[in-house]
Amino acid sequence: MSMLFDSPLHDVPRIGTSLKRRSSSEEYYSCSSTSKRQRVDSSLKLVSGSFYIPKDDDSKPEGEDAHFVCEEEQTIGVADGVGGWAKYGIDAGEYARELMSNCELATKNEPRGCVDPQRVLNSAYSGTLGLGSSTACIITLRNKSLHAVNVGDSGFRVFRRGEGCVYRSPVQQHQFNCPYQLGITKDHPSSAEVLEVPIEDGDVIIVGSDGLFDNVFDSEIEEMVNQGITNGQKADEIACTIADLALYNSFDRFRKTPFSMEARKARVQHCGGKIDDISVIVAFVVS
Repeated sequence: MSMLFDSPLHDVPRIGTSLKRRSSSEEYYSCSSTSKRQRVDSSLKLVSGSFYIPKDDDSKPEGEDAHFVCEEEQTIGVADGVGGWAKYGIDAGEYARELMSNCELATKNEPRGCVDPQRVLNSAYSGTLGLGSSTACIITLRNKSLHAVNVGDSGFRVFRRGEGCVYRSPVQQHQFNCPYQLGITKDHPSSAEVLEVPIEDGDVIIVGSDGLFDNVFDSEIEEMVNQGITNGQKADEIACTIADLALYNSFDRFRKTPFSMEARKARVQHCGGKIDDISVIVAFVVS
């Protein structure tokens, strides 16, 4: 089996071979407010929950992913620190966490009901001074549509009752397993895909890092979502179920996965899943 890479500037191997669970009660950068601010007026809203499983690495106990859920501003985001920086003694997870923290702060400073994800990302990027780099995906609900910016291979899916996956955000890569990334790289927020996706009452939004989408097919996510809704599970419980499936698949050396299929297209020898940090956010669209 050839060595695989998740590279900041050139091919640099990721490290870490096992994972541990972190429950949604330990979620990083959840948005909270001590002021009595009114919720954004909208006929639709997102009810969100998350689950995160970092790799089991004593030198980086928080992993390299980061995310935030700001329900008050109907905005969510995820970032994936590029593991290749470990070769240079840099924990890219610190960059990802700082970037998401700054995105949360920028979201709170946006005009009421007019969160602009591109403006949020620009502000957060300019204030993030840590070393390393990360992908980034910021999504907000406004005027019955999701407005998003995405840099790299984190992203989101929209699932609709009776129709399955009706939207998947595009992946940005310079080459196989080398995503666009913000930080000490040639990429900038101007490289981001700017997206607008109409949504409906009852839709389910799945946001995640590549640790999710490299290991779980959309059809598998849809099955977990449908089962969760049937069983009356909350968003964070469905996120946990999906993250667990991604974890299981990541360790299966013989399983056909999205990552193994993309590796074949790139003529890279790889079988099974890809061990990685796994971030999952589930958002119900409700009226």
